[in-house]
Amino acid sequence: MNVTANVKRKPARAKRAAVSPRQRANAKRLRKEMTEAERRLWHALRAHRFQGLQFRRQVPLGPYIADFVCHRARLIIEVDGAQHGFDGNAQRDAARDAWLAADGWRVLRFWNGQIHLEREIVLDTIYAACTELCGEPQ
Repeated sequence: MNVTANVKRKPARAKRAAVSPRQRANAKRLRKEMTEAERRLWHALRAHRFQGLQFRRQVPLGPYIADFVCHRARLIIEVDGAQHGFDGNAQRDAARDAWLAADGWRVLRFWNGQIHLEREIVLDTIYAACTELCGEPQ
């Protein structure tokens, strides 16, 4: 009799892409040097405070580093400063968003000013996206 036949197995994890030491060091540096807007948003999202969902910050995904990631909802939140409004940066952001969308991620972008002045609206938008992507939070 096979004893292991009745044991429930965890589903296999998706294979992670290798993260280069340079990219890992850059993500670590970005976690230490968060902007004030990122700090304010992180305070609301960290430690399962936000609807019981787990968010991580400065996460390497492919060739990019995402500001905040909820793996369960496949949601990325980007906090953008004024430099993202220029044509070159806006085009790079669009290419980045397209790459992430092709990999199954949804990207929400917020300006620093939105987080400072309209924090509750930003959190409501994130909540709506999480609810849409993974159902009613626990």
